[in-house]
Amino acid sequence: MSMNLTRRELLKDLGLLGAGITLAPASIVGNTVFDWDNEQTPALSRPSWVRTADKPTMEIDWEKMQRYSEWRTTRGSFVEYVGKERDDRLTKLQTENLDRWLKQNKPGYTLKDRALGVATGQGSGAQGFLPPKDATTPEKLGVPKWTGSPEDAARMVTAAMRHLGAGTIGFVQLDTNTTEKLIYAQDPDKKEMKIADVDLPSEDDKTRVIPKKARWVIAWTIPMSQETMKTAPTVLCQLTTGLTYTLNRSLQLRLQYFLAGLGYLGLGEASTNALGISPAFGTMAGLGEMSRLNRLMTPEWGPITRVFKMVTDLPLAPTKPINAGMFEFCKVCKKCADFCPSKALSFDTEPTWQVRGPWNNPGHKAFFEDSTKCRAYWRQVGTNCGLCFTACPFGTKNHAFFHEFRNALASATPVFDGALKAVDDWINPGPANPELGNPFKDPEAWWRRTDLPIFGINTSSGLSEI
Repeated sequence: MSMNLTRRELLKDLGLLGAGITLAPASIVGNTVFDWDNEQTPALSRPSWVRTADKPTMEIDWEKMQRYSEWRTTRGSFVEYVGKERDDRLTKLQTENLDRWLKQNKPGYTLKDRALGVATGQGSGAQGFLPPKDATTPEKLGVPKWTGSPEDAARMVTAAMRHLGAGTIGFVQLDTNTTEKLIYAQDPDKKEMKIADVDLPSEDDKTRVIPKKARWVIAWTIPMSQETMKTAPTVLCQLTTGLTYTLNRSLQLRLQYFLAGLGYLGLGEASTNALGISPAFGTMAGLGEMSRLNRLMTPEWGPITRVFKMVTDLPLAPTKPINAGMFEFCKVCKKCADFCPSKALSFDTEPTWQVRGPWNNPGHKAFFEDSTKCRAYWRQVGTNCGLCFTACPFGTKNHAFFHEFRNALASATPVFDGALKAVDDWINPGPANPELGNPFKDPEAWWRRTDLPIFGINTSSGLSEI
């Protein structure tokens, strides 16, 4: 639906939404959308309109899916896909634009923005695949390792990870014919990820070995600041993800120490985006649904979050995928695709099995993106953009009545998705001047605020008051 609605079109959509408000109580009461679902993450409260499901809302063909090599994404193979000459031109343009905007004191690209960007990347813990050698294990303490049911373990890990800084937490059991295929064949550094019948993990200059006994994956989110993300595509926006990766490096290390202290393995990401496909594990663990962005969409924060994972031999009760109506909403919305300056996102109404390039992993039905267009625009603006995340109607704090109502109605009654999107266009229209590098929202307004929460996120999300 176009953002440039005529008065008649807007009134028509608002009329449909009004009908939705009238009919919603009947449709929702007759549904389980507001009933608490005990199969969700143990001890972690989720929005009441989130329902668990036996399979993800995105179709998967496990027979066609194969383990993917991470370095084939545009993070590792952009030069191969576009050619060295174009890559050199884009690199030169990136340097020139960042330098010019810094000297022009362009909002979002100023000296203070650059300084904060550097600061957010400092102070993280060491990141590695293998557990820390100096961990205080039960063996060192002269006591048996921790034992309990998989359900007890899931609750314990959830409590620990919430304390350490995770947003939502879920668990996936690895199966040779299905979920094990989400572990990378090769990591970003092209080391082979082997799964072998050995007792201990290992790593050398060519391989990383995961013991076959480590059959559980812990998946978690770390939410990001919506205020800084809304300044996309500036440097101030980019530091949003930079801070999140910094926070996770420390969280991953602490989780490895925690698991080792219980007597179990914690095999982490050797580097950013290593080990396995984060959005896929997040989807299987019920942290969210896939989206038109071809990224994870969460009920709590929309796409404005990052997803991480760790392999362990601690038996954990798996959490189920969810259906919150978000993937279905994406079929109608297309707002992220409209806002994408490079037009890298799909405008198709339905997802497809057909990939757009070798940067996509076959075997699932998705809204595949042209990552080369996306990455090329990153170079032009000198950042990782983020406009598509910013445009998403679900990327809100959900404090306003409309947002809560929209989420519940989209989950229960998809027929109103078009009207809900039209209202979001009205209240969240985007930048008035969408020229290269211009922000979605004013970065200088962010610098004038002193009332924002720690890290710019609502840390009470997921808390159930008793």
